[in-house]
Amino acid sequence: MTGEQHQADHGHQHPAKERAPAGTKGGTDGGTKGGTDGELRRVVTASIVGTALEWYDFFIYGTAVVLVFNDHFFVQDDPTTGTLIGFATFGVGFVFRPLGGFLFGSIGDRIGRRATLVLTTVIMGVSTGIIGLLPTYESIGMAAPVLLVLMRICQGLGAGAEFGGASTLLAEHAPPARRGYYASFAQMGVQIGLVLGTVAFLLVELLSDEALESWGWRLPFLFSFALIAVALYVRLRVAESPVFRRMRHEERVVKIPARETLRRYPRNFLVGIGAHICDTAVVYIYATFSVSYITDELDLERWVALTGVIAFGLVVIALQPVYGALSDRVGRRPLNLFSTVFTGLFAFPLFLLMETGAPPVIWLALIIATGLGLAPMIAVQPAFYAELFGARVRYTGFAASREIGAAVAGFSPFIAAGLLELGNGSPWLVAIFMMLTAAISLTAFLYSAETRHIDIAEEHLAPLPPGDGPAR
Repeated sequence: MTGEQHQADHGHQHPAKERAPAGTKGGTDGGTKGGTDGELRRVVTASIVGTALEWYDFFIYGTAVVLVFNDHFFVQDDPTTGTLIGFATFGVGFVFRPLGGFLFGSIGDRIGRRATLVLTTVIMGVSTGIIGLLPTYESIGMAAPVLLVLMRICQGLGAGAEFGGASTLLAEHAPPARRGYYASFAQMGVQIGLVLGTVAFLLVELLSDEALESWGWRLPFLFSFALIAVALYVRLRVAESPVFRRMRHEERVVKIPARETLRRYPRNFLVGIGAHICDTAVVYIYATFSVSYITDELDLERWVALTGVIAFGLVVIALQPVYGALSDRVGRRPLNLFSTVFTGLFAFPLFLLMETGAPPVIWLALIIATGLGLAPMIAVQPAFYAELFGARVRYTGFAASREIGAAVAGFSPFIAAGLLELGNGSPWLVAIFMMLTAAISLTAFLYSAETRHIDIAEEHLAPLPPGDGPAR
């Protein structure tokens, strides 16, 4: 079955020229045919701003683990043990992301993409802001890390539906021929969140050590309260997806989206899980573990590590629409295959370059690893996942499958730190681990098929690779 042959849900196809519901301009693919150019621009802006602010919330926890949490919440005689415990709690957020994907994804498929994104914005923003108000271990003992982990769980629940919702909304608004380009802006927002979080901690590094340790570390978290208002403002101005409006108009909304997803799309669901393992593992090795490695093992200043993260983040941001547009021309599958192969092959050279201890070389290594390995994979991701599932269960299938992959790979900083300790400070076991994650995602992409021609307004069963038999 090829990318241009689709099997309709329960054998029912909706004709291309079928009357659209009120409020749309016709068309089945949810692009500019379903709304004005101005509306599409608002969706893109809301996706970038809202996603950036929400992922700022999620990313700053990882930086704080390395810089402050092991001293204030996970107090241990051995600093390495404190860092390992901190990385373990960092992974807790990933454990709860699939639950958030199933829960809020189902809400998004039943009541709407936009309303669900507003809800996740509040959950993420409030839980992150509260972290900045928490008393430390010195003040309340074990209750401090318990409360911190509870807030991390809330972050995980919100993050589990954020990216899937923002990407679904973008993909369903985008013109069919430029879906990869427009959907890539959701991933741009994620990387902006990474850069903003790193810049926030780079700025508080300007404070004296005493100020940083006592109150300065709280500022990036407290800033989240202000960001909630901005994110809500832009998201409340966005129209609901034309695909969802049509689906609701035609009374095709599913009562239990999670069950329908697993029943109709089992293979695509597994592909979605495997596809997200490599990029999740390596991005947190680049952005979180590398900060610890550069400062503790290479004995360089923290600004060297943070500047490297900012540098590669800016490069990835710039490349997202480039790779997204390229995927509209050559397809999602070729870019996915290339990026995973490159990531695996560059794992050892990455650490060889970092071992030089020269800041410009370290920055260059991170830029190459992310610009050629990570950036293509994540730019394609929003459109790729949106095309894996039919309209009635898209939010659930997208968010849940992707976040299960995130949960599997989300402990990568903890695993990398443990492998570094096992190797007596040598990073080569970490490089092998990166290669294994790349191999897993490569396998998933080999079992995927080209989907860029799919009409995402229909209840298609996404195609299998040529010669692989009928879709199941």
